[in-house]
Amino acid sequence: MEHWIWLPEEKYPDRQTTKYSCMIAGESNYTTAEFRREYDFGGREIARARFRVSGDTAFALFADGEFLFRGPAGVGGDFLYNEELRPEFYATEYELTGENCPALRRGVLPLSALVRMGSVRICEYSRGAGGFLLEGKVFFADGGEESIFSDGSWRARLLPAYDAPYAYNGENAAEEFVPESKTPPVKTLTAPIPPCEEHILPLKNGGEIALGANRTAKRTFSLDRTYACYLNVYAETDAPTDVKIVGYELDGGHDWEYRLHFTGNAVFYGMELQSVGGVRVEAKKETDAPAKIRVELRASHYPVAVEAKAAASDEELNTVLEVCAHSLKYCRQTIHLDSPKHCEPLACTGDYYIETLMTAFTFGDLRLAAFDVRRTAELLRRHDGEMFHTSYSLIWVQMLWDVYRLTGDTALLRENADALGLLLRRFAGYVGKNGLIETPPNYMFIDWLCPDGINLHHPPKALGQTCMCMFYYGALKTAEKIYTVLRASESAADAQRKSAALHRAIRKYLWDKEKKLFFEGLNTPTPEHMICHYMPKNVEKRYYRRHANILAAYFGFFGARTNRALLRRVIGNDSLGEVQPYFQHFLLDAVYRCGLREEYTLKLLDQWKAPVAECPKGLPEGFYKPDPGYRFDRSHAWAGTPAYAFPLAVSGLKMLEPGFRKISLAPSSLGLESVSVEIPTPYGMIRIAVKKDGTSRIETPDEIELQI
Repeated sequence: MEHWIWLPEEKYPDRQTTKYSCMIAGESNYTTAEFRREYDFGGREIARARFRVSGDTAFALFADGEFLFRGPAGVGGDFLYNEELRPEFYATEYELTGENCPALRRGVLPLSALVRMGSVRICEYSRGAGGFLLEGKVFFADGGEESIFSDGSWRARLLPAYDAPYAYNGENAAEEFVPESKTPPVKTLTAPIPPCEEHILPLKNGGEIALGANRTAKRTFSLDRTYACYLNVYAETDAPTDVKIVGYELDGGHDWEYRLHFTGNAVFYGMELQSVGGVRVEAKKETDAPAKIRVELRASHYPVAVEAKAAASDEELNTVLEVCAHSLKYCRQTIHLDSPKHCEPLACTGDYYIETLMTAFTFGDLRLAAFDVRRTAELLRRHDGEMFHTSYSLIWVQMLWDVYRLTGDTALLRENADALGLLLRRFAGYVGKNGLIETPPNYMFIDWLCPDGINLHHPPKALGQTCMCMFYYGALKTAEKIYTVLRASESAADAQRKSAALHRAIRKYLWDKEKKLFFEGLNTPTPEHMICHYMPKNVEKRYYRRHANILAAYFGFFGARTNRALLRRVIGNDSLGEVQPYFQHFLLDAVYRCGLREEYTLKLLDQWKAPVAECPKGLPEGFYKPDPGYRFDRSHAWAGTPAYAFPLAVSGLKMLEPGFRKISLAPSSLGLESVSVEIPTPYGMIRIAVKKDGTSRIETPDEIELQI
C-alpha cells in the first residue's frame, strides 16, 4: 500500500483540497507545506538509498538541506475535461549515494520536501488533494537493507509565507512542525523517465545585490540564451525588505513577475517553471540597516547523455542549428513543452511530434517521447478518441509510428493499438456522404496565421477541411503500417479501404484540375448547430494556399513525379501565402520525401537566419505575426525543425529496419563547401562528413547494417 501524507485535517481543514487544473474557474486553495524526516541508523554506513517520490501538485526534494530534484512527472492532459479527476498520477524513482549526500556515510538519511498544492501552469494537474509520497529502500555497506516510507514518523508544517503564486510574505511566519496525517491511498504509477536535471546559471556578481545606506537597489541580469528556470531568492536582512523580480525573454520585456516580502533571513524557493532570458530586480528596505539579496536561477531540462553536433561551412546556418538544439533542450521537461513560457499540456501533439524528431537527431533518448505517446493514448482512451485539437490527435498516429520506427519498440505499438482504434473510429464518424471529413467538432489546428483576418488556429471549413482530410488520410496510411507490424490483418485492410475511399473523395471534391492545386476546403454551409467559437461559420471565398498542398506531397498523395511537380508549384508561388515554422516542418519533410533535398533544403532553411540573427537567445514561435500586436515567445521548440531536417538531408538516411538495425545513407553536402553531422542511435553515434567535391567520410557502429 502506498503511503501518502499531508497536513493534518483536524488542524488545517481548509487546506486539504484543490482544483484538478488551473484551467478550471475558481480558487485553487494554493498551499505550500514542508515535510521532514531524519532516518538515523546508528552509524551503520549507507551505500545508497533508492526511493520513489511524488507530490500533489508540485514538490522539491532535499537531502541534508541540499536540493535533489523536483516532480512529479506530469500526467499530460488536454484542454478538455479538466473538471474530471485524472486517475493516473506518477512517482519518480531516484537513487541517492554518499557522493551527493555525505551524511549517508555516517548512517544518517536526512530528508525534507517542499510540496505545493494547487496548479499554477496549465501543464500541471492535481488529483484534487494535497499529498506527499516517499517510499523505497536503504542499502547498507554491510549488505543489509531496510524499507522507508512516508508514514507517521514524518513531521509537517504549513508555510503561510507562500500565500499565492509568484508571491512570498515573510510576515506570515512558518508554523511549528506537527505529525503529518495519512491520506487515502492513491494508485501512483512509476514514471519511466528520470527526473530533470538542474544547474545554476552564472549571474553577474553571483546574483548578489547589497543594500547599504541606500534603501533601494536595481539590477538587471541578462542571460546569453533563453532558459527554462526555477527562481530562488536568498535574503539576509534585519529590516523589512521588498523584492520585485520581473522576468523576460527579450530585453525590455515583461513576461512574469514575483513580489517577495522578507522580514529577516530567509530563502524563497520558486516552484513554478519560467522562461528566462533575463531578470530585472528591484529591492527596497524600510531602514538604513544593511541587507543583501541573492538571486539564483536554476535551469531545468530533461537529462542529456549525448548531444549530436551538426555543422556547415555556413556560419549563419550553424547559429540556427545551435539555437534550435538549445530551445529543444529546455522544452524537454517531464513532458515535452511547446515552450517554458506557455507550458501547454500534451494536447499540443503537433509540437511534440516535431520535438521528437528533433530529439532523435540531437539527443537520441526517446524515452520521454515514448512516455508522451503513452500518456496521450490514455487521454484518447478516457474520452473515446477525442482531443481538443483534432488535427493534433491525428498527428499522434505519426508520432506513435515514428517513435517505434526510431526505437524498434514493438510493445509501444501493441500497448496503444486500442487507443488508435478509438481515434480512427471517431474520425470515421466525421465522414460525410461525400466521403470527406464533414462533421468534426473543429478544423484546428492548421497554422498560426490569420489570412483575411481569419484565425487558422480554428478556421472555418473553407480554410481547414482539406488539411484535416489530409491528416486523416496520413493517419489511415500510417495505421495500416502499424496494424501490419502487429499482424492485425483485418484492421490493416480496413484502414487501407478507408484511405482509398478518402483518397477518391479528396481527388474528386478538393482538387482543382486547371490550377493543379488543392484548395483548402469546400464553401458549403456549416450546420447551425455546429457553429461555435472553435467552429466558425463557413465563408464563401475559395482559398488556395500552401498548407493542403504541402500535406499532399508530405503524405505521398500522388505518385512520385506528380508529388514533386506539386511541391515545386507550391514553393515557387508566393500568392499561396506564408507558412509558419510549424508547417515548415511538413514542407521540409515533404522536400526530403520527394527527393528534392538538394534543390530546396538550404533555400528553406535560410528563412531561419534573419530571426535568429535578430535575437539568438531562442526560437520565435513564428516568422509572421498573426496580428500586429501579437508577441511571439522566444523559446518555442516547434520552430526548431532544422535540427532534424538538416542532418536528415545531409545524411540521406532511410530506416530499412526499425531501431537503426538496418539503414541506408546517401550523404550530400547540399551544395555547401563542407558539412558534418552526427546522428545518435541505440548503438552509438553515426558520423558523416561531406565536401562539395563529393568526398565523404562515414562512421557507423558495428551493430548497424549499412547500405550505401
